[in-house]
Amino acid sequence: MPFRFTRRATLAGLSATLAAPRVVAQTVPVSLSAHLQSLDQLHSLVVRVSGESYLSEHLRGPGPDRIANIKSVSKTIHALLAGIAMDRGLVEGPDQLVLPLLGRAPAGDARDDLTIGHLLSMQAGLASTSGGNYGAWISSADWVDYALAQDLISTPGGRFIYSTGSWHILGAALSEASGMSLLQMAREWLGRPLGIEIAPWVRDPQGRYLGGNEMAMRPGDLARIGEMVLNGGAFDGQQVVSAEWIETSWMPRARSPWSGDQYGYGWFLTEFAGERAAYGRGYGGQMLVVVPGHALSIAITSDPTLPARSGGYFSQLRGLVDHVVREVVAG
Repeated sequence: MPFRFTRRATLAGLSATLAAPRVVAQTVPVSLSAHLQSLDQLHSLVVRVSGESYLSEHLRGPGPDRIANIKSVSKTIHALLAGIAMDRGLVEGPDQLVLPLLGRAPAGDARDDLTIGHLLSMQAGLASTSGGNYGAWISSADWVDYALAQDLISTPGGRFIYSTGSWHILGAALSEASGMSLLQMAREWLGRPLGIEIAPWVRDPQGRYLGGNEMAMRPGDLARIGEMVLNGGAFDGQQVVSAEWIETSWMPRARSPWSGDQYGYGWFLTEFAGERAAYGRGYGGQMLVVVPGHALSIAITSDPTLPARSGGYFSQLRGLVDHVVREVVAG
């Protein structure tokens, strides 16, 4: 079944999350323990249900209280920052044009039509700076200029083109609009209200924090972000990001050619064990998964130096998430 949340269905799911029963912490079921041990790249698994700890397992790598590189799950976090910027009136909305926001002159081509929403949905139309092109991009003198200068291989709003450079353009635009660095935004808009630590990460030659990659946080803190999202954008009585933005983020806009999953604003949209879900994914096997129908937030960290291809380790992680969802549903 395709992932579709109408306004009514989305808000009903969020309401169900608020009303879901509390789940006490449990030891790892035997079958799930064996599953975890079979995944050589897996570092940690944190599962929260209805705001309560369900599982917190550390297998290898940095300890559970150490920050972990969440790689491109950063894109999901940055999409939340974009939503908060819109909630606060710092950005007009997804349709706001990018070049004027950056203070750039018109390009005289389809770049002039590029919007914040195109960047959020990876439909910028610009050739990718990820994969084999990543090294040349981060070796350039200006990462924003380099990403904006890439060939137009599709029209903005067209096909899905995975590119961290597009997210770096977005980060620069958010910084221009807010007068804050991405680190300041992350700490003040997410870290402070959620009580989580967000460490500094990579910056470009102009001092801008990298948009869409290399953020680091504790696995439990990542799961807490998922919990906030499931709670309609609220945490501990404070509205962090609007429920309307979460709903908007989960509207399908493109489709990944590798996994086949749909993509919204910073979230892949799919099903796990037959349950509708949204997730962020990062190199090496980093994941944040939310399953609204069961108030379920899952954070996974893995070895960030090894690949996790859709047909390889990432496929194994999908199986792990299926297993976790079945355990929670069986409850």
